[in-house]
Amino acid sequence: MTVIIVTGRGGAGKTTMTSNLSTYFAQKGYGVLAIDGDLYLPNLGFHFALENVKYTVHSVIKDPNIDPEWAIYKHPQTGVYVMPGSANLQDVLGISAKRLRDIVEQMKYKFGLVFVDSPTGIPFDTLPTFEVADYQLIIVEIERSPIYSFEVMVENEVEKLKALGDEYGLKVGVILNKVRESQDVVNKIIDVLETEVGVSVLGAIPFDESVPESVNVGIPILVYKPKSDAAISLKESGELVREWMFEEVR
Repeated sequence: MTVIIVTGRGGAGKTTMTSNLSTYFAQKGYGVLAIDGDLYLPNLGFHFALENVKYTVHSVIKDPNIDPEWAIYKHPQTGVYVMPGSANLQDVLGISAKRLRDIVEQMKYKFGLVFVDSPTGIPFDTLPTFEVADYQLIIVEIERSPIYSFEVMVENEVEKLKALGDEYGLKVGVILNKVRESQDVVNKIIDVLETEVGVSVLGAIPFDESVPESVNVGIPILVYKPKSDAAISLKESGELVREWMFEEVR
C-alpha cells in the first residue's frame, strides 16, 4: 500500500505527519518505508537525523546502477525505514519525477506500507507516483480565523487536492494539524469537510511546542515525547487512518 501525503501550503506539518504516521505503523508491526518525494526541497531526512548519508533518493534517481536499497536506512528509535533526499543542489538538478514513480512501485512490493512525502502545493515531483499509489492524505493547518474564511480555504486548497486524488482513483482523507481553536470551531470545520467536500477527517492534532524540538533531535514526537498532547493525538489519528485504510469498522 502506498500513501501520498500532500498539503496546499507550507508549514502545515506535512513532513512531521509523514514521519509520525510512519512511526505509528512501524510500532504496530508493519514494514514501513518513508520516501522523501519533495525532490527540490527535501527535508524528511532531518526528521529522522539522516541528513548526511551516502546514498539518497536523488542518488537512485540519477544513477540506475545504484540499488534503491542502498539508499534505505532503518531509524533505530522508531523502526521506520527511510529513503531520505539530498540537499545538495547538484543532486537536485535534472531529477526525473517518473524515475521516482518507478522506485515507489518497486518498493511497494518490498514493504507493507510506503509513505511518500510530497512537495507543497500541486505535487509535481510526485505526480507520476499517484499512478501507483492507493491513498492520499491532505494535511491542513487551521489558522485562527472565522469559519467562513476556512470555507474559502477549503474551496481553494482541499477541493483541488482532493480532485487530484480522485483523478487517480485514490482514497482521500484529511488530517487537521497545529490546531489551536476551540472544539466548537474544529467541529464546524470537520462538518464542512465531511459533508460539503466529502472527505473523511482522520484526526485533529493540537499545536505543541514539543514537535519542533523532536524534529531538531531527529526523533518523531510519538517516540520522543509519547505523553505529549501532539503524540497522544497522533496516536489516535494513526488508529483512525489504519481503520480508514483497511476498512475496519469504526
